[in-house]
Amino acid sequence: MQSETKSRVDQITSPAGLPVTILRFEGDIASTSKEAVLGAYQALPKATAKLILLDFTKVEYINSSGIALVIQLLIEAANSGQKVVAFGLSAHFTKVFTMVGITKYAQLFATQAEALAAL
Repeated sequence: MQSETKSRVDQITSPAGLPVTILRFEGDIASTSKEAVLGAYQALPKATAKLILLDFTKVEYINSSGIALVIQLLIEAANSGQKVVAFGLSAHFTKVFTMVGITKYAQLFATQAEALAAL
């Protein structure tokens, strides 16, 4: 049984003083998560959301459909000139994301502090 995907948006400031948008995901990410993942991303104001962190610390499971959604988000962000980094993935999903090539679009970090420092 999949747990419903939830997402929320936080606005913070990077150590360099830049505005940063954090998309925080919770639950499982699968084909049913399109609105929570892509919808949440597409609702961000493109003019101001230039630096985006994807928070996976509360995500329990991501299937192949969920990974495809994340890749679609990252490609849209790259095409919009946005910088995206991700953090909070388990060791298993860090390995999976690396194998499927997500690291071409987004660096992966263990913690929010490390991800922020990389911006």
